[in-house]
Amino acid sequence: MHRQNSSDETLKLSVETLLTHAGRSPEDQFGFVNTPVYRGSTVLFNSLADLEAQEQRYLYGRAGNPTTASVEAVVTALEGAHRTLLLPSGLAAITVALLACVKAGDDVLISDSAYDPVRKFADGFLARMGVTARYYDPRIGAGLAAMMQPNTKAVLAESPGSLTFEVQDLPALAKVAHDGGARLLVDNSWASPLYHQPLALGADIVMHAGTKMFVGHSDAFAGTISTTEAVWADVLKTRTLLGFFTSGDEAFLVARGLRTLAIRMAEHQKRALEMARWLEEQPEVAAVLHPGLPSHPDHALFQRDFTGSGSLFSIVLAPAPRAALAAFVDGLSLFSMGYSWGGYESLCLPIKPAGSRTAVPWTQEGNMLRLHIGFEAIDDLKADLARALERYSAAR
Repeated sequence: MHRQNSSDETLKLSVETLLTHAGRSPEDQFGFVNTPVYRGSTVLFNSLADLEAQEQRYLYGRAGNPTTASVEAVVTALEGAHRTLLLPSGLAAITVALLACVKAGDDVLISDSAYDPVRKFADGFLARMGVTARYYDPRIGAGLAAMMQPNTKAVLAESPGSLTFEVQDLPALAKVAHDGGARLLVDNSWASPLYHQPLALGADIVMHAGTKMFVGHSDAFAGTISTTEAVWADVLKTRTLLGFFTSGDEAFLVARGLRTLAIRMAEHQKRALEMARWLEEQPEVAAVLHPGLPSHPDHALFQRDFTGSGSLFSIVLAPAPRAALAAFVDGLSLFSMGYSWGGYESLCLPIKPAGSRTAVPWTQEGNMLRLHIGFEAIDDLKADLARALERYSAAR
């Protein structure tokens, strides 16, 4: 008979065992090993006393169901959090987390390397709500203190940045934020909680684009917010007021992906590092932006705070006209162009970070590409990129 582990027991489990067993209660599901998809809006009460007490585990479908709860339990255990909320997307997770920390008249500080849709939310929606958003150098560390204002209530970090891969000094940022009465929010999508623990480094809230590594199959959207006990009530209230809901169908796909997260992350890490090292040796490649490489300017900080790395990194090619870039990407046979990442398929996306940087202008010359290394044979992927580099060189 399977028995759901208590919270104390869960903390003692290895990550692999936790991912296999946490969040499942087969005895509550007629013995089925996976928590099934729960679809429903209405939850019934047995008596007027039950209705008035409002103490049932589930009161209404919008607040969650056993399928969504199973995902939240796993992520809570992985992050070492007080509680976790499942949301419809990574962007939804970040926006809800920010809104839980601010009101009209407040100020937020956001990493200059943050996910571009977050910048659009801050400069558009938050600005209309009377909240000021300012951007800081992702390598600022304790220097952030000079930017703090009495009305600064949130600091949003993404470590490493999803395009340019700067690693941030989270303990330093946490101290500055807390000394100034602000909360530190961290997007932890790249390394996942397997390889990075922002809450243990002082963060108050951790968000994930679960669409990426948690799902792992490019077939569902999801976001998560994990918090300390002190900020949980604010995040829960904000999500409730906004009415965000994740369906049981999407939650089931997230739960499925989480079961293999440790195995997939290990393979993604190994393949991405091998590819990054190989690309460093190619004459057309001017730079490889991967924190796991000794050549990365933040490698020492990465080694201090991370236990592993993700599937995603960027490269800078020698300067060349657009025709050379088109020759590179249009002729790829295994790498595909597409937004997002984290799935089994390898992706190659041309990027232009200079257009969205304001605190620290991006001055690196050359064409940039963001690579997600999937599960194709690594030699086949190298051959695909080698041919692309030949086309690029010929078109320069």
